[in-house]
Amino acid sequence: MWVRIGGVLEEVPGGRRHGPADRPPPGGPWTELRIGGRSCGWTLDLDGGRPAARQAVVLAQQLAAERRIRLIERLGHKLRSSVLALRELTRQSAYGRPASIEDIHELALEIARRAEGLELLAVEPRDEQRAVVLGAVLNLAAPAAHRRVSAEARVLASEPSLLQALIRTYAWLGGPGSSFSAEASGEWWRLLLEPAPDRQPLTVSELGEPMIRLLVEMRLGGWFDLEDGDRPSIYLPAG
Repeated sequence: MWVRIGGVLEEVPGGRRHGPADRPPPGGPWTELRIGGRSCGWTLDLDGGRPAARQAVVLAQQLAAERRIRLIERLGHKLRSSVLALRELTRQSAYGRPASIEDIHELALEIARRAEGLELLAVEPRDEQRAVVLGAVLNLAAPAAHRRVSAEARVLASEPSLLQALIRTYAWLGGPGSSFSAEASGEWWRLLLEPAPDRQPLTVSELGEPMIRLLVEMRLGGWFDLEDGDRPSIYLPAG
């Protein structure tokens, strides 16, 4: 069975990914599973019907919840470690063993980043999805990137979630000098991504690929496509 998580299909068991989700997975012949007129997966069982569709929905919800919890646990564990390290540095400084101001500053920034990530995961967005001009949000999220996005590119999204996803993507790509370009692809807008020439790894790796995947797929109904090696892309539903 393949289950739909946002705009991507995932094989259960196996974990292979395929997208965008409105295109049948490889192999087959497949029977599409639908609930309420919306596709929720594909199965080899010709008689799967509604029970199989309900199973696909439950499996997709379980996978999404597990990944969110796993990311929260990773951020929380490292946040506690960073707080303990900062406490030790300040204790040493108070007892006559001056700590480097740079080290304290970096630890404080790391704590702030991890706390921000946890807050983002903890608060479920309540904004309704609507047609949003992709280029306008990208101007705010990636001000020093090279942007080639048509004014006609509109996506169906919660604007705050879209802004957060693009901010994270911009940082993951290395910030200034990275590139974003958009092309229509059926019922989607595909945002092609190119990293900055001097890209450096993120200090908090959990706020890169794992956070982008969660925001794009679980909150925006899209697909974070890393299958094309050096040319990652994000598919977002056209608005």
